[in-house]
Amino acid sequence: MTLNDLNRVIQAERTSPVSSYTEWDPLEEVIVGIVDGASFPTWHMSLPPVLPLNQHETFRQQAGRPFPPHLVEAARMELDEFVRILEGEGVTVRRPEPIPHNQTYSTLNWTSTGLYAAMPRDALLVVGNEIIECPMAWRSRYYESLAYRPLLKEYFRAGARWSAGPKPELTDQQFDLDWADPGEDGPTRLVVTEFEPTFDAADFTRLGRDIIAQRSNVTNDFGIEWLQRHLGDQFNIHVLEFNDPHPMHIDATLVPLAPGKLLIHPERVTEVPELFKRWDVLRAPAPVIPDSHPLYMTSKWLNMNILMLDEERVIVERQDEPMIKALRNFGFTPIPCNFRHFNSFGGSFHCATLDVRRRGSLQSYL
Repeated sequence: MTLNDLNRVIQAERTSPVSSYTEWDPLEEVIVGIVDGASFPTWHMSLPPVLPLNQHETFRQQAGRPFPPHLVEAARMELDEFVRILEGEGVTVRRPEPIPHNQTYSTLNWTSTGLYAAMPRDALLVVGNEIIECPMAWRSRYYESLAYRPLLKEYFRAGARWSAGPKPELTDQQFDLDWADPGEDGPTRLVVTEFEPTFDAADFTRLGRDIIAQRSNVTNDFGIEWLQRHLGDQFNIHVLEFNDPHPMHIDATLVPLAPGKLLIHPERVTEVPELFKRWDVLRAPAPVIPDSHPLYMTSKWLNMNILMLDEERVIVERQDEPMIKALRNFGFTPIPCNFRHFNSFGGSFHCATLDVRRRGSLQSYL
């Protein structure tokens, strides 16, 4: 990078309302998702590779219908508690606009209904002073970013960069029509093909100049290559593979907590990647969510889906005492928050947020 390039980066950091390079720099502003209008999506072959097996029939039967109102209301109350905690810790909180997720929409090739605007971490990726709309692989999430458009326009007008990945067609050529479940002990088989670039932001985790990525059932090599070229040589994307037969989103598998400190899934990450050999590693304690609690779109390991407010403070599910204890012993200050009903919708604190601004500069940590 030339001196002029460096000066431009520094000036952009000073003037843009958007600036975030890591998962742990002090959090100043964040978008928190909403569950308003959350609906079961139209059934599609992209769902079985990542849904819990016991939820397949539920999604088939409830396609296009609202999620149970009592769960939506309970999750909304937990989000309100989460917002109060964040604001109490000095963080500015923004929210998306409700849009009609159960409304049928179509392209030239297919029709679908939507899902929700609960997980901004999936739809949008912040790298430095830029917000990128992601070309997501689920048809039910095709227009999800519209819930964030008022905020995106506001940030752009205030000086942020705003871009979008190539809008995918999501025709049948995008999916492996012969996909079959490899089983827990089988080789990973992804349902997305390389027909066009697709990726969810949650398949990337940021460590300054280095970004860790995984290929998954929503993120392909084409999408990762598009993002690398788009970001340029300021950033290096490292693609890692894990022992996960049904990969989707990296933030319940490998979670950088602070410089030199890493949280890993003890079964999916059987060997610490070479990039992190000098880091202190915490193997996540087993989750304690009871079997009776409904989890529509995820495993119990979303107990790893925590949110760092800085290099010490971390938001953790209030009932997850083993994780609270493990993080405290690892040198952090856990801040508990009820979030179990929100967990039912497929994510936790990291998924439910998008870092808009963290106080920090572009550095190397590996």
